[in-house]
Amino acid sequence: MKERNHAFDLLCGLCILRMITLHCVSMCGFRGCTIWFDKLMAWTFFFICFFFFKAGYFNKSISAPTRFFLKDKFKRLFIPYLSWGVIGSVFYFGILCLFPEPLHVYWDKMEWSHIWMQSHFYGNPPVWFLFSFFCMYVMVHFMQKVPYLSYIALLFPLVSWLLAEYNIKVWMSLGNVFMGVFFFYLGKCWHWLMHKVPRQTFMFLSLVLFLVFLFGNHYWHGEYDMSLNHWVHRPWGAVVNITCALCGISGLLLTMPPFRVPFVAYIGEHSMVYFVLHYPILLYYSMVHGVAGRGMSKHWDDFILVMLIILCICTWLVPFIERNRWLSGRFPPST
Repeated sequence: MKERNHAFDLLCGLCILRMITLHCVSMCGFRGCTIWFDKLMAWTFFFICFFFFKAGYFNKSISAPTRFFLKDKFKRLFIPYLSWGVIGSVFYFGILCLFPEPLHVYWDKMEWSHIWMQSHFYGNPPVWFLFSFFCMYVMVHFMQKVPYLSYIALLFPLVSWLLAEYNIKVWMSLGNVFMGVFFFYLGKCWHWLMHKVPRQTFMFLSLVLFLVFLFGNHYWHGEYDMSLNHWVHRPWGAVVNITCALCGISGLLLTMPPFRVPFVAYIGEHSMVYFVLHYPILLYYSMVHGVAGRGMSKHWDDFILVMLIILCICTWLVPFIERNRWLSGRFPPST
């Protein structure tokens, strides 16, 4: 039996840890005023794009019959999206109704347009990813049915940038799907290339791309926030740097002897649980502080404590959530 290569488990785990850290730092009011953290985010801004890249790298079913393909993706992505969205909303509005006065700031931020303009839920914003991921799969599936239409994905970064530049709002915040499709095909092409060239050549190419990323991200820095379809600084720099980073880092790890970083790899292997569960825990922690009249702003002790609480609870609940198909999306393959 071929030994499992844990390269993508490691990258998934790092992506989840980065996301949890970002949300905790933001909740504690340190984002934008802590130099070391802002530098870290500027060098890892592409991590959420990696999930779309990984999907393309491993996917073999986009050409399956439409009925079975859509049914499978609906169960694996859309049902967990709705389940965790509803759970987050019930919990969120339940607490707000119980303590309206101390938590009035949450009420003040609400907008009716959120219902049709955003794909995230107030009680669990990160689930936007599952909806965009589902729509990306649908788009790629139908693109595959038309010969050579997939090449149009090369223009999708331009489409995404134009939407952002001219402030064109797409319902359900689906402007990011174009970049999702681009990264999907990038992963698919990278997988094809890996099996076409010798291992040493692939490793050398990966190293060159990684070095280009290091150089480019320093001198031609640009960022892309996928959740908002928002471009910062140089858009072309962001596209080039993300491409080089995704291919370079994954290529180097894939060509190295298999190794496993225990806890990080475990998070990567069970990334769905940490992804959908961490924010409700963080939000509950913040709301408890709000009700008690004690803010979290600029409190590193709260940052450390809530990080530990999130990691412990998510790890503890992994087996329970993964056994529930409606929460984990682990339905048997559609037939």
